[in-house]
Amino acid sequence: MKFKLIIITSILIVVFSTINLLSNTIFQANEYLEYEVSYFGIKLGTITVKTLEPEKVNNQLLYKASALMQSAKGIPFISLYTEFNTWMDESLAYSHKFVGNVKTSDGWDYNKILFDYKKNKIYNKHWLNDSMITNDVFDNNQKVNDGYSLFFYARQFANLNKNIIVPTFIDKVYKTKINFTDRIEPAEIDAIPYPVRTKYLDGKAEWEGIYGLSGKFKGWFSDDEARIPIVAYMNVYVGKVVIELKKWKREGWTPPKYIKK
Repeated sequence: MKFKLIIITSILIVVFSTINLLSNTIFQANEYLEYEVSYFGIKLGTITVKTLEPEKVNNQLLYKASALMQSAKGIPFISLYTEFNTWMDESLAYSHKFVGNVKTSDGWDYNKILFDYKKNKIYNKHWLNDSMITNDVFDNNQKVNDGYSLFFYARQFANLNKNIIVPTFIDKVYKTKINFTDRIEPAEIDAIPYPVRTKYLDGKAEWEGIYGLSGKFKGWFSDDEARIPIVAYMNVYVGKVVIELKKWKREGWTPPKYIKK
């Protein structure tokens, strides 16, 4: 009887631990995060991330978020204006839809991706201005993230303390390797007058995204229920850039303070 009780208790602990891990405290509609991108102290541009009201698509409630990337004025050889929208599963574990709009030297590159998990297909279309230039269909039997939804995936699973390979679609399916750790570290940024208690992660993007984003990356996420990225290092065309939180709007959120023990 005692042995059975131990087994039942162990099972309950695992179940409730999993529920706690996957419970969604991350997504909050109308959250606003603004980041500055810099290279050796030179401001290259900004990234703003916004969460929108959830939407019903095909009778399924999806979480929607938008992002805007803009290069700073007066920076030679850099011109970037990109809008991304992602529709994610409520678990924040994978994507259902992605729409991107990138300003290029030839005009606007419009990209629409649909992840059809019932048919095991991914539909990927590109338009240059008003002309369709690609209309691809890929077989797929796994849950996949788009490049932007990875931002929320990493937040959702920051407490996982595991090495994970995330299938990621950037015109075809690639791998994103993320090493979620249990390392609690201070992160110091100009926008917050004290060191923030953060959880560290790193990884490698085995794909090339906007402005040459690829390769190894590091990130420090607030060690609380919001798990907001505070600062990150990523590789782009010019080299390793710093992405630092500058402004935010999230109801009830105060950056947690790091207290040295």
